[in-house]
Amino acid sequence: MRQPAVAGQFYPGTAQGLEKQLSGWMDKSAQKEDAKGALMPHAGYIYSGQVAAAVISKIAPKKTYIILGPNHTGMGTAFSLMGKDNWQTPLGQVAVDKKLSEAILTDSKFIKEDSLAHLDEHSIEVQLPLLQYLYQNDFKIVPIIVASADAKALKAVGRELALAIRQEKMDDEILIIASSDMTHYESKADAEAKDKEAIEAILKLDEDLLFQRVKEKDISMCGYGPAIIMLSAVKLLGAQEAMLVKYQTSGDVSGDYSAVVGYAGIIIN
Repeated sequence: MRQPAVAGQFYPGTAQGLEKQLSGWMDKSAQKEDAKGALMPHAGYIYSGQVAAAVISKIAPKKTYIILGPNHTGMGTAFSLMGKDNWQTPLGQVAVDKKLSEAILTDSKFIKEDSLAHLDEHSIEVQLPLLQYLYQNDFKIVPIIVASADAKALKAVGRELALAIRQEKMDDEILIIASSDMTHYESKADAEAKDKEAIEAILKLDEDLLFQRVKEKDISMCGYGPAIIMLSAVKLLGAQEAMLVKYQTSGDVSGDYSAVVGYAGIIIN
């Protein structure tokens, strides 16, 4: 069992606290999109939870969620899949899709079975209560932490994920979530300008343009690697369009616009 690392810090540590907070943000009446991919933020819920909730509220439920998160701890391998242990949150246990995980690990040249990268990492964990609030525990996950900044490897991993999904005949049963915050600790004006460049590339479904802009514009988007993998995979699975659901910064909550973090929520069909 993978125990929660940031319950009570990034999100409420009790089921009652989570349900109270999320009930104000989730739109259960929203028109559902049959999405293939999504970009969702992973900061503390007080800052980014409204953006993440707006995204997941609009997505039709799936059997399995492949969640790609960036590595903030520096531990583990370049592409770390924790494929055996279930995950615990205050809302209960989430099962890992062991069959799909095994298929990915068997055929991937890059992704390795590894738990070290996941132990203290928050970027996947914070997504789980959002899914649990809507769907209880009636879904599975494939958790993958990404530490690589190699564009060719990132795109190759995306192709490997798409191939495994196709081989398992799960094309319509999967949502690939790229967990990422946007620009970190710049003024609101600068963050919004940089994030506009990155968001535009994602909306064009152009992972090469995203990588180029992140590097050339020095955009401190922590999960651009997961986003590149996600874009590469969902296009092979037939994705054709993307829409920005919500964007805000930490300043919208804190009132401090001198050094904000940006949060974008995007759905890809």
